[in-house]
Amino acid sequence: MADDKKAKKFAAYKPGEKFCPKCGVRMANHNDRFACGKCKYTEWKKK
Repeated sequence: MADDKKAKKFAAYKPGEKFCPKCGVRMANHNDRFACGKCKYTEWKKK
């Protein structure tokens, strides 16, 4: 059964990516914000 599970694939590091100051996880880059999926920390982008 363990062989049926897919291995997690991580995206390669890209310059300019942000990491969460609380937990150190790479943050998602949205149009208007950076968001951490682990602890829900959010930084809003300036317009």
